[in-house]
Amino acid sequence: MTKLFSAFILSFFVSLSAVAADYSDGNGYTTIKTPVRTSDPSKVEVTEIFWYGCPHCYSLEPITHAWAENTPSDVDFKFLPAVFGRNWLAHAKAFYVADLLGIEDKMRADIFNTIHVEHRNLNSEDALASFFVKYGVSEDEFRKQYNSFAVNSRLSQADAKIRAYGARGVPGLVVNGKYLVTAETANGNANIYKVVDFLIEKERQK
Repeated sequence: MTKLFSAFILSFFVSLSAVAADYSDGNGYTTIKTPVRTSDPSKVEVTEIFWYGCPHCYSLEPITHAWAENTPSDVDFKFLPAVFGRNWLAHAKAFYVADLLGIEDKMRADIFNTIHVEHRNLNSEDALASFFVKYGVSEDEFRKQYNSFAVNSRLSQADAKIRAYGARGVPGLVVNGKYLVTAETANGNANIYKVVDFLIEKERQK
């Protein structure tokens, strides 16, 4: 029994070493030059930088959803909308309106499907105001939030963080303000959260 247990432990550490050898700076992820402070130091923060209009973010969404549903208690998962183009701004503002109203998780998949499956334009305040009505938000309330100081303040904070991360595209996953994972570094969307899980464990060991 002791020999069997020892063999199991040895096998476990050999497997762990093999996994650890798979990813390194430049292979799976890139290390952010200057770490960005996280909101809760007691947890490992994972942040997805995204844009509703991005087809790659859309294809990653089911993977993100499945992964986020099983997020461990010591992991703090967040979304961060990027504005890398003029028509990205409306979507970023829509995210913060939905977040402030507590309905972003309910409408997230619907927004992606409306844009990428139904091919409907949600790039304007008017189009988004009509869309939010489906979720019980009056057009007046939507416009009030859309143009509010709270939304604009969060946009500025998000822009500053994304610049600090050194992110230049979406989707991108940032682990604990220290590591950036993209489809390119991870060799495809399917591998992104494998690298993220590796980095979470790396941070736990610290």
